[in-house]
Parts: sequence; C-alpha cells; structure tokens
Amino acid sequence: MKLYISVDMEGITGMPDYTYVLANEHNYERARKIMTEETNYVIDAAHQFGCKEILVNDSHSKMNNLLIDHLHEEAALITGDVKPFSMVQGLDETYDAAMFIGYHSRAGKPGVMSHSMIHAVRNFFINDHAIGEMGFNAYFAGYFGVPLVLVSGDEQTAAEANELIPGIATAVVKESISRSAAKSLTPKKAGVLLAGKVKEALENRANIQPLEPPINPELKIEFNNYGQAEWAHLMPGTEIIPGTTTVRFQAKDILEAYRAMLVMIELALQTKFS
Repeated sequence: MKLYISVDMEGITGMPDYTYVLANEHNYERARKIMTEETNYVIDAAHQFGCKEILVNDSHSKMNNLLIDHLHEEAALITGDVKPFSMVQGLDETYDAAMFIGYHSRAGKPGVMSHSMIHAVRNFFINDHAIGEMGFNAYFAGYFGVPLVLVSGDEQTAAEANELIPGIATAVVKESISRSAAKSLTPKKAGVLLAGKVKEALENRANIQPLEPPINPELKIEFNNYGQAEWAHLMPGTEIIPGTTTVRFQAKDILEAYRAMLVMIELALQTKFS
C-alpha cells in the first residue's frame, strides 16, 4: 500500500500562534521538533499497518520545516520550494490514500491560525463552492482518484473536513479558544491519538470516496483589497469581477486551477500597502 502525507504546521499539537510557525520567531525551532515527532507517529502507525511506501510532503511556508535527520526511516520526504504543486507535490494516481496532518480551517472561519494560503486571501471558490487549503488539496487528490482518509488539527479543522468528506477520520489534537490560543493535548498524548486514527482511517479507506473535482472548474479568488486583485489579474486569462476584489480564471481541470491559484497568490503578495 502507498500512502501520501501532506504536513502543514498551524494544526500541529501545542501551536497556538505565529511565534511557532514563522522561521524568525523564538518558538519556531521547538515547533519543528514537535512537527517532526508528530509526523513520525503517523508514519510509524501507517508502516505498522502495512504501508510499504510512504511519501511525506512538507507543506508549510518555505516547506523546509521537517527535520529529515529525525524523520522516521520508512518515509521519503519532499522538502523545499518552489514546487509546481506546493502542498500536494508528488501526489498522483499511484497512491492508495492521502492524509493531511497539522492542517487548519479556512480564511474567515474560527480556528487556530485560520487562513487560506496567504493572508491576502479572503476566499477561494471552485464553481462558487467556498474552500480552503484542505478543500483545494482534497480536490487535487480526488482528481487522481485518491481518497483523503485522515485530517488532523483543531476541532474547526475537523468540522471542515467532515463537511467536505463524509466518514473521514479526524484527529483533534487541540481545541481553539481563539485564533491565537488553544487548549492542546501534550505531544505524547496526541501521538497516541494519531496512531489510533491512522489505523482507523486505513481500515476504513474503502468506504471513503475521493473528493472528485468538477470538470472545467471556474476558480475565483476573493482578495482583501483591490491592489491584490490587480496584481493577481496580471496573470493571463484572468479577469477582475466588476465591483469586487475577486479574480476569476476558467481552468481546463483542477490541476490548472491549482497552478493558477499559486501564481495569483504569489503575484498578490507583491502588494506593499494594504
């Protein structure tokens, strides 16, 4: 069995705020160790279940957070950027299941450090369906027929996952008090929870349907201000919807939509005054 694991950072155990997830902040090095240990619990449980090929994709910020010298030896790691498919780099039709570890809720929703890729984004839409990183990545997996069987993070992340994919296993490692405060399990207790949820998810994988994306999807990104929309609109094939800060792009498939999203948000980051 082949397993794909995308690991973000905001939803990892014990991380309540930006001081843990930004590389220049004082809690970041501690957070990298916790993130790596949490990933190892998932890898170990999957390997014990019978997964013979496990690919981990570091999916946070510059995507070089996981400590490969401390990573479980049974996994391969994709690290660094630029990656053509970012948080789902390396995922294809050869995988039997996918897991998203350390994820968070989408922009504008409750949850610890909730956002959608960058803080300039208010909403992503695929055919008018509002989604966040989790939804976009699940659509990507679904394009290849790969079911998303487990998501971990806070309780808001779990609720979002359950709305997207009925029957999915979720591991709630912390509860949000606010966007920058949480009641968290300890890493060891979270590891026990995750190990059990990995087994549950893999046992139930045949009952989870891939999140199939629409054919010829329309991507819309609602930005926080018009300057960000103007920068994103520099990408050929886009248009700004009149009277809004939303940029629209008609894609041939979800892969093109995903690449378009990455280009548009990188352009939007050029806005210097918000």
